[in-house]
Amino acid sequence: MPGTDSELPYRVDCCRSRLAGSIMKIKGIHHIAIICSDYARSKTFYTETLGLSVIDEHYRAARDSYKLDLRAPDGVQIELFSFPDAPLRPSYPEARGLRHLAFAVEQIGNAIASLQARGVQVEPLRVDEYTGRRFCFFSDPDGLPIELYESPSGSDQDASAL
Repeated sequence: MPGTDSELPYRVDCCRSRLAGSIMKIKGIHHIAIICSDYARSKTFYTETLGLSVIDEHYRAARDSYKLDLRAPDGVQIELFSFPDAPLRPSYPEARGLRHLAFAVEQIGNAIASLQARGVQVEPLRVDEYTGRRFCFFSDPDGLPIELYESPSGSDQDASAL
């Protein structure tokens, strides 16, 4: 049946019984990889607009491609790649796969003001109906949806990148 778990290469429920007691231990997210269409523009956006710090940068001549390693304040890394003529990936409306990238911020109003001061269009502020926390969306230079999610000060989700 289309759109069901039966299309997946394995079914989660059938694996649980066989693997009981041996579930891997994920420590956290190490990195998120993003392919951009304009390397210089995206590098400026992620470093100067979002405030991520540069860890390392390489030009790979054999692939005519850049690889930029960035770090968020909480240690999660973003790999920014450029490839000539990379195909588009649908993101709207609600395409399958990775939906968006979300950053935790302490004071969402200040973060929104910072983005708007740099010319970034930000969607209206919303409230999560389950947590009561405020959030909003905007896009990177290639249209990747990015969310700001207000996280209370002192939580383990804190990241005051903006």
